[in-house]
Amino acid sequence: MNYSGFENYGLKLPFGEEVMETAGQPVPGTAFVDVRAQALRLPPEKLLERLKKPYEPKFSAGIWFFGGGSSRFHFPYKKDLSIEERLRMAGEMAKYGLKAVEAHYPWEINEDNLHLYRELEKSRGVKVSVVGGIGGDFRQKNAQFGTVSSPIKEVREKYLEATIGGLRLAKELGAVAVCWPGADGYTYSLGTLFYDMWDRFEAALAKAMDEVPGVRVAIEPKPYEPAINNIYRTTADGLLMAKDVEKRLRNPKNLKLLEQGHALVGLNPEVGHVRMGFEDVAYAYARVLREGRLAHVHLNSQPLGNYD
Repeated sequence: MNYSGFENYGLKLPFGEEVMETAGQPVPGTAFVDVRAQALRLPPEKLLERLKKPYEPKFSAGIWFFGGGSSRFHFPYKKDLSIEERLRMAGEMAKYGLKAVEAHYPWEINEDNLHLYRELEKSRGVKVSVVGGIGGDFRQKNAQFGTVSSPIKEVREKYLEATIGGLRLAKELGAVAVCWPGADGYTYSLGTLFYDMWDRFEAALAKAMDEVPGVRVAIEPKPYEPAINNIYRTTADGLLMAKDVEKRLRNPKNLKLLEQGHALVGLNPEVGHVRMGFEDVAYAYARVLREGRLAHVHLNSQPLGNYD
């Protein structure tokens, strides 16, 4: 059997193997690290070389993880905890390897309680890796028809301001800004103006990103829940959305970063959500890596099936 040696098959990238030297390092003037090396096509010997290097994963946990935990079928099994109590528990987990926490803006982390997170990092070395809630507080009544994709202008404007606030906090903390638009989407397939829904969401997100340049936003696709059909249902949807938002960016600082090959909109593929869409997890993650857009991941104990 003839094995063809390594080829790049004519692919041209705006960078070369020099990005291996800066992989995982902070990009000057931004809130994110360099992930461009994800997109490199490497020959087999270099892939093997990378596999032999020590692997030190950095695990974070969502502040919501420490809460009561309820669902539409049952009340919480344990009492809810204050943010202070949750952060205290997170601090105790530092000795077991917890490196960071994640929190939604503005209901779990905000300008008024930021000092609590600062104290956690100072005392236990546990930093904030993710500011979630980008797009808006999907739990609210006025998000019934979406946050920044809402057809109601006043609602969109409110959640646009909240998105800008979340991005500012993410930039201050050097965190990834995760966008899981749980309430954005549709119920009736034949009663939805899809172009308008996507355009409203992407235009608002691009506007917020231009207000706070140098922040990486990670979209987290999910097929459904709490919206009957979520606005970005699959990994492929997320990749298309990322490119569509980047095409709308106008801030010179953001445009320069794009020219250098940095992804400003990445993905946060969550294992449970990927499996809910009946996707192959390895395939989905490889698709994101190939684009140099794997900004963050969420891992959970998703069973075989589609229960989230």
